[in-house]
Amino acid sequence: MLEYAKKYKRLAAIISLLYLLVLIGLFSSCNKTIKEKNGMVFIKGGTFAMGGDNAQARADEFPKHKVQVHSFWMDKTEVTNGQFKAFVIATHYMTTAEKDFDYKDENGKNRHQKAGALVFQKLKSGMPANPNTWWKFVEGANWMHPQGPNSSIDGKDNYPVVQVSWADAIAYCKWAGKRLPTEAEWEYAARGGLNNKIYCWGNEPVFQGKQKCNSWNGNFPIENTLTDGYERLAPVMTYAPNSYGLYDMAGNVWEWCTDWYDENYYAYCKENNNFNNPENNLPDADSEKVVRGGSFLCSDLYCSGFRVSARMKSSPETGLEHTGFRCVKDDK
Repeated sequence: MLEYAKKYKRLAAIISLLYLLVLIGLFSSCNKTIKEKNGMVFIKGGTFAMGGDNAQARADEFPKHKVQVHSFWMDKTEVTNGQFKAFVIATHYMTTAEKDFDYKDENGKNRHQKAGALVFQKLKSGMPANPNTWWKFVEGANWMHPQGPNSSIDGKDNYPVVQVSWADAIAYCKWAGKRLPTEAEWEYAARGGLNNKIYCWGNEPVFQGKQKCNSWNGNFPIENTLTDGYERLAPVMTYAPNSYGLYDMAGNVWEWCTDWYDENYYAYCKENNNFNNPENNLPDADSEKVVRGGSFLCSDLYCSGFRVSARMKSSPETGLEHTGFRCVKDDK
């Protein structure tokens, strides 16, 4: 009888321990609950491996290197037409694409150009060597008329704002009391805690299984089969978020970052142990800014820009039909 009592006590102790472990597990799960406030998601700081993850990765995504970022808040979606409209109404701001400008042509001759922006033009055949072939400067194109004067954002308040330059994005951020993310913050948030994965959802190819993002479907830049239901932009939150609760970290629009682009910046960071909240604030000869995330024009046949480590650059004075932004805010 005494032996039975001892066994019963041991069993009760084991059950109590298992119950405690379950409670700890539940508590941990609660701690992983997405924390949101005013349309922003809290991103807890940490260390991750930044850089290329597969054979599609380009030279500027290497070497892969350790990076630490501090905690911050990030908009859970791209800035929308509706949000940007509120900013313009409040400040009477005029975007870069709404202003005439002067420039020098290839012969050094002064030219005057009426306001406008770059719009994507689908090609009839072939893959040209120069990507500029599928971009056309359209007078009258701007954030209110993304494809030109005959287009409109009416009824599209929940679509990402495009045709905004880097300077336009900075102006909005200042008005909203926020800022643009660094390239390191952007990739850390996009990975959503999934280190060494190709995409923000894992390693499953973008066109396998359920549609994961708004990208080009078909033979780029000739035919878009519209498998995802959208020829150009899609409303924000159309596709599932990553594990941090962030939407469109792949596809839809490229997103401005605060960093200047340098194809050798990762090598510099690794060689100089620059891993604590890195930010490239020194322009190189190209003087272009980093954009991240890919867009509705990205395809595995071309740039595969929806990969989480993919880097791209763009002139800070340029408005483009496939480029927008989202904001971040320091955790205080």
